[in-house]
Amino acid sequence: MTRTEIEEKVRAFLIDDLEIEEEKIADDSKLKDDMGIDSLDFVDIVVIVEKNFGFKIKPEEMTGVTTLREFCDYIESKVGEK
Repeated sequence: MTRTEIEEKVRAFLIDDLEIEEEKIADDSKLKDDMGIDSLDFVDIVVIVEKNFGFKIKPEEMTGVTTLREFCDYIESKVGEK
C-alpha cells in the first residue's frame, strides 16, 4: 500500500466515519486541537484502522503522534511490517 493510498483511506474515514469537516484535515492538523478528535473518537479509530489496514493500534505507540502526518507515518510503518 502506497503512502497516497494510506492518506486517502485516512481522509475518507475522518470525513465519513468521524464527520470531521474536510477543510480541517491537513498534514499539519493536530488530531485533538485542530480536528477535535477525543478519546471516544480514538476508540472508533482503533476499530477503523484494524478493519482498513489489518493491524491493531497500540496506545503506547501513539504517545508522540499529534498531527495527521505523524498518524499516517505510524500507519505506514505498521503496514510496511506485514
